[in-house]
Amino acid sequence: MHDPGARRDELPGWVGSPQRDPSPHRVGITPRTFQGRLTLGFVAVVAITLGLVGAIVLNRLGAYFDQQQQDVLNSRAAAVAEYVRVITEGVSPLKDIVTEKGAVAQLVVSELQRGRNQRLLANTLAQADVTIRLGRLTDGADPRFIPATNGIFTAVLDEEVVEPTYGQTRERLTSEPYLVAVPPRDYAIEVVLSNPYTYRAVAIGNVTGLLAIIGLVALAVAIVIAATLARRFTTPLRRLTEASRDLAEGDLARRVPDEALQAGAIELSELGLQFNAMAARLQESVEIIRRDRDRSREFLADVSHELRTPIAALRTFNELLVEGAADDPGTRLEFLEASRAQLERLDWLAQNLLELSKLDSGLVLLDLRRDDLRSSVEQAVDGSMTTARRRGVDLTLELPDSPIVIRHDPVRISQVVSNLVGNAVKFTSRGGSVRVVARGDAGGGATIEVSDTGIGIDPGELPRIFDRFFRGSRASEARGSGSGLGLAIVRSIVEMHGGTVEVESRLGQGSTFRVTLPAQPNVPPEAPSGRVVETSSSSPKNLNPQPAP
Repeated sequence: MHDPGARRDELPGWVGSPQRDPSPHRVGITPRTFQGRLTLGFVAVVAITLGLVGAIVLNRLGAYFDQQQQDVLNSRAAAVAEYVRVITEGVSPLKDIVTEKGAVAQLVVSELQRGRNQRLLANTLAQADVTIRLGRLTDGADPRFIPATNGIFTAVLDEEVVEPTYGQTRERLTSEPYLVAVPPRDYAIEVVLSNPYTYRAVAIGNVTGLLAIIGLVALAVAIVIAATLARRFTTPLRRLTEASRDLAEGDLARRVPDEALQAGAIELSELGLQFNAMAARLQESVEIIRRDRDRSREFLADVSHELRTPIAALRTFNELLVEGAADDPGTRLEFLEASRAQLERLDWLAQNLLELSKLDSGLVLLDLRRDDLRSSVEQAVDGSMTTARRRGVDLTLELPDSPIVIRHDPVRISQVVSNLVGNAVKFTSRGGSVRVVARGDAGGGATIEVSDTGIGIDPGELPRIFDRFFRGSRASEARGSGSGLGLAIVRSIVEMHGGTVEVESRLGQGSTFRVTLPAQPNVPPEAPSGRVVETSSSSPKNLNPQPAP
């Protein structure tokens, strides 16, 4: 296979002079076609213009309607104040309305609290909820209103009795206080209207609807005109687009016809020639890649076949021994145990080789779904409980109470956790512990940690623990018994999810694997997968990634 970083004029079979590499395609919400971008640009200009005009018009109309509404409310408040003045002076013609002690005459209070007067004030004059305060004004250049102790009266609009006229709605607002002084009787009336019936909302709504209809019609016309013009501009590119589409669908022999190249402009002709050269080079490269892939598949198939052949022979021999081929029972049992262990090891190696072959060749497609990650983790841990109990290892699982919902392949993530937990149990002595923790991240992703109190890993071996067939130091029987493929499978599956694998370890005291999964697998990880964090011998951490089984 060719070096991806080599220059194109250095690759065999390259046709034409080297060209500058095109810029990477930008992913966004804009159309991918030239015609679509022309249309969108024209329509965007029209839409922005209409939006600005509409905003300005609505702003000016809103200010006008606000002022008009304030004038109407002031007029209603003036009518209410005049009616209150008539009532107060009618029932108390000779007495002070507000006494020197700051109290309203009892006759005035009784009259203003009369239901008939309140209904007239709220339902007829104000068409709103009314708050009336009687009091006095202080002397001086800047008089201040001081309400009487018993001078506050309210009247509530009865919506069941008073229905709004056409175009009226009830708005949740409160008017500015309207204050009127009555000098002959030395008192003042303050009126505040709230929740009034007004025409403002309906008027603005009608104008907004009209502007929206005009804008939609203008946008529709702009879209039709822009699409027609853009189609005429992009017609010469369609033939090239059709050839590109066929090439993308797998027809590597597809080329732009010579007559199409000669009929177009000079720029398009040059583009077509370079396209044909690129297609020829691509076809050659794909054929090389296919041959290399076929050789890799054949190699893996041969390895798997060679591994399964001795497995079949050992099983047959084992069955013969069980049937009485060996006279010494002790020797027979010892050989049977050794044969069984070798069989399990070879079969595990074959399965891992096949799994890696599928992952590398792209034959494994993730079944991504938004699901609770806790189920996958719990299933994997439950599957390792029996092995942990048999080896005398305390296996614990810590899960949050709330679901960890991310987009992932439950079967593959369960496989990742099974491999990591299996390693942790395998490299932890009897009486030790393995702890599995799953939690959600603030960014919407998730983290899975597998920690143990096992033998740990030598710092010099940490950078290689994710390499295939690496089993670590032979000082430990457990290290030498694995296939060295488990962590390679873990890394491949995590990378397919767009996640990362980190490991921290202290030799002789324990290790931790930390798998970080994003909320969306198509988001590339910020750090490379399989990152190793070495921990010094004086560190208090108790972490331990184990070599793959």
